[in-house]
Amino acid sequence: MKQDQLGGGTAVSPPTILSAHNLRKSYGGAPALRGLSFTLQAGRVLGFLGPNGAGKTTAIRILTTILESSSGEFSVDGVSSRQPEKIRRKIGVLPESLGFPKQMTATEYLIYFGRHYGHSTATAKAHAAALLMEVGLAQRANSLIGSYSRGMRQRLGIARALVNDPVVVFLDEPTLGLDPRGKQELLVLVRRIATQRQAGVILCSHLLAEVEEVCDDVVILRQGQVVARGTVAEVMQNAQSGAARIHVPVDSVAQTEALLTQQPEVTAVSTHNGKDGWLDIHLAADVTPHQLNHLLGSLIAADIPVLHFEGENGRLQDVFFQLTEEANA
Repeated sequence: MKQDQLGGGTAVSPPTILSAHNLRKSYGGAPALRGLSFTLQAGRVLGFLGPNGAGKTTAIRILTTILESSSGEFSVDGVSSRQPEKIRRKIGVLPESLGFPKQMTATEYLIYFGRHYGHSTATAKAHAAALLMEVGLAQRANSLIGSYSRGMRQRLGIARALVNDPVVVFLDEPTLGLDPRGKQELLVLVRRIATQRQAGVILCSHLLAEVEEVCDDVVILRQGQVVARGTVAEVMQNAQSGAARIHVPVDSVAQTEALLTQQPEVTAVSTHNGKDGWLDIHLAADVTPHQLNHLLGSLIAADIPVLHFEGENGRLQDVFFQLTEEANA
């Protein structure tokens, strides 16, 4: 527990509501998941990342009890993976492709699932109304689902995932196909589910910017193995502590490269992804912010126009590419 620095008391850490230990899965002798271990606390959003074939889908299917692992175990809210029926009552799932009955209203749809979880018709109806209010669909509660936009259907899918008041919610590509405004509104909803319900949320997404925006923690998989896990800030910091990127006019590239390679804190300079005018600066591991300032100052003193300068550990996308590049080689 952490000491409360202001009040002198203790601040209790949120409880761990999902814990996975050494989960493994093979298909015909070929390993798809190699020892997945992580924890998720109440009220936090965890981003699940990895290139195609990294093992994300296999992991999610195991954690949602669709598949059995070859070995290892996990628990949800203290319930062991050896009791999948009980776990299903504690989780909510929005799959990437979720079909909806077009001739039902949203209220009828949610009442059906509420009754499935044992609620009376009256209780299921009241719960459906509350859920539709929570996801912003109250005004369209009695409209046919067939008249819904993609964004409205995604919101309804999230409401469906919340029918049983789950402690862990799995959202697979929830913003796929939405316009920028729809994506932003849905991410706000995801954040609200975690904070107001104190549920744990596992968010699978290929959009790294939105993971960086909404997630507290991240797990990155490559070829079935965890290559990074921790808070988003920790993963970005640990992956690249000695790199920067600079953009200069094309006719200044040669001069910039020559000047940079003379600096003691620079170990190498290379073209960034073949882009004209962009250079990756590889730095000594113990480089300080003051040294970076000096480096930038030396370029300015040489009258080299600096169009852009950034430390690479500030972007989750760069970290993701660095950690998964072997899978794409």
